Formats: sequence, structure tokens, C-alpha cells
Amino acid sequence: MTLANAAYLGIERFASDRDKENWSNATENDKAALIRAVYKQVLGNQYVMASERLEGPESLFRRGYLTVREFVRQVAKSGLYRAKFFENCNAYRFIELNFKHLLGRAPQNKAEMLHHFTILQEQGYDAEIDSYLDSAEYQERFGEEVVPYIHGFNYYVGQQGLQFSYVLQLARGVGASVRGDALKTQSRLNPAVHAEKPLPVVSPNAKGSIFRGVNSDGITRQGVGAGEEGRTFRVEITGFNNYRLHKRSNRVLFVPFNKLLQVQQQVQRQGGRIASLTPVN
Repeated sequence: MTLANAAYLGIERFASDRDKENWSNATENDKAALIRAVYKQVLGNQYVMASERLEGPESLFRRGYLTVREFVRQVAKSGLYRAKFFENCNAYRFIELNFKHLLGRAPQNKAEMLHHFTILQEQGYDAEIDSYLDSAEYQERFGEEVVPYIHGFNYYVGQQGLQFSYVLQLARGVGASVRGDALKTQSRLNPAVHAEKPLPVVSPNAKGSIFRGVNSDGITRQGVGAGEEGRTFRVEITGFNNYRLHKRSNRVLFVPFNKLLQVQQQVQRQGGRIASLTPVN
């Protein structure tokens, strides 16, 4: 089922990605289409160069030694996937992309995020990937021979209402890929998922649409990197006299609570002193 406003919301293309199933009598062209579909889904619609393709697993799949699920597992455990989504990404970003690429939806709540974060920390990368592909949810929806697809914007039994707004933060635009995401390696969902709050759903064509939570944006502008408690302080600094570092002797900074000590030490090293410290929220 496709939403009436799917085109407006930028999710129309996902409606045609659902009929990618392997058959015992599939032709070479069918198998080539399935391989492309797996790369597209698992790698977040990014272009795969010929030198990056997994020739060994592709050959095994074409010869019938791998099911679609096992081919998905090979791609998700490959050095290519690891380099794109794990080595340079925030851990929560890695987890939310695993949900999207392997289960076709966003994490539903804080408990799911923490569950997979614990697996990643205690059992490692491979166990984190296996936890999606070996889950009852994956087996029930995709089985052994269906390529995973984005479905989280539809309602189904057991789905929480927040899922709709979360998945639309991860899957937007006709040609959108993970590579073009404005937030790059940072998690889109973690603050909202931990707070169990919905995120605004805005058309990709709307002016100023960058799919960020309005509430969290306010804190972020005032103190980049504020902790989960969101406490930010206005710090007035005076006495700077090294004009190679500072054009003015006085400065005002907005600093998250957990970085106050670091800023204080930096100010002292540079010859300044803190004139006042005021909470702003």
C-alpha cells in the first residue's frame, strides 16, 4: 500500500521496491536484478563501483549456494559496509542505519536502541548484524528469498505510532542516499528516540526542511554538543590579550554543562578569566 501523499513526502520510490523475490527458476537477468536490489537496500542507495562489488558472494548467489538473506548478510558484514557505516559513524547512527537497511524500518523506542547498543558493545560488529538477520521479525517479513525493503511508514501489528515520523527521517527523496544525508555520521533519531518524542514530518521540497527536531535544534544552536540533560550556560569571558588568537578581549560562549571544566581550563591557558556564568535553560 502506498500513502496518498507518498510523492509529497518523498517516499514514493519505496513502493516499487517490494517485489524483489528470488525463485528457483530465476534467470540470470533476474538474479542480476536481485543483486542490484540488495546493494541498493543494504548500502542505502549508494553507487557501488565495479571494484567494490563482492565477486565471491555474488558468484555463490548466482550458483544457488546463498539465499537472499545470506547474501544480505555477506554485504552487511563486508568491509564496504563497515567502512561506510561503522568505522566513521556515531554508534547510534550505525544502529539506526542497520534498522533501516536490514529491517526496513526505524528503531521504535529507547529500549530497542539500547538493546542493539549493548550487543555492539559486548559482542561486537558481526553479532550486531546477525541480531537483525536472525530475528523473528526478519524471518516473518522477508524470509529467505525476499530482498528487504522500506516499510516503516505503513502501520502494522505491534508498530508504535512514533515509527512513522522516525522512518521519514531516514528514508526521504526520490534519489536520496545515505551519502547525501545532511547529518553525515551523526544520529538523526537518538535524542528523539531516547525522549520518545515524535519528529516533525516535512516534505523534502519544503523551504528549510532538514528534518531536525525543532526542540533539540534550539539547544544545539546555543551549545553544540549539549548532554542529554540539555543544560547550557552563558559564559562571559574577559582579559584575552593574545590578539593572534582573539580579535577581542571579551567573548561570550554558550557551553554545555559537561564541557564547562574543559572551557574553563582553555580560557585560563589563553590568559583570560571567566567574568560570569549564567544558566540559559
